[in-house]
Amino acid sequence: MSRLAAAWTVTTYGALVGALYMAFRYAPPERVMGNVQRIFYFHVAAAWVGFLAFAIVFAASIAYLRGPQRRWDRLAESAAELGVLFTTITLIMGSLWARAVWGVWWTWDPKLTTTLILWFLYAGYLLIRAAVDDPAARGRYSAVLGIAGFLNVPIVYMSSVWWTSIHPVLRGGGDMNLDPAMRLALQAAVAAFTLLFFLLLNQRLRLARLADGVRQARAGTEEG
Repeated sequence: MSRLAAAWTVTTYGALVGALYMAFRYAPPERVMGNVQRIFYFHVAAAWVGFLAFAIVFAASIAYLRGPQRRWDRLAESAAELGVLFTTITLIMGSLWARAVWGVWWTWDPKLTTTLILWFLYAGYLLIRAAVDDPAARGRYSAVLGIAGFLNVPIVYMSSVWWTSIHPVLRGGGDMNLDPAMRLALQAAVAAFTLLFFLLLNQRLRLARLADGVRQARAGTEEG
């Protein structure tokens, strides 16, 4: 491991520990929900990272369709896997929060429903990648779905504003409707999860490059 990678890893772990401290010790309990509100920091951070991952899929997919290079396809695939992972975390944490606050594990609230649709779109993206053997066709099909799926991200983000929703609205009057300590805890969680995402993305891309190298070596051996 290079010094840069080691420093990045240590920084990420330190940020995660700091985010845990900010969420569970620094930030006060919420006046109505109490300590269960602390799920909020990581729920929002995971949702943000999911959006970020799908934005990368969107950009890499456009780049791939403009010039079909394996590096763009590899980036889109890696980001999509992590996007599905973090969106899964978002849904699980949201369900835990809903059970504690609303008394149910799931309700067809616009925010929850659109997030679930987003998850299905990119889970379908990964299924297409697994089902299509031809690399060129796989890249094209998945790129189109990667672009189309991202159109749901602004719908998820704005769903609580556009439709009647019981989901908390993070912003009120243009500002975060949060206690200053809670705001800092949220920012720490978002920063830590963002660092973690890029660390995982870097490792996933490294594995993808190694896998490509193995496939090329095998192809060369078979031709020889």
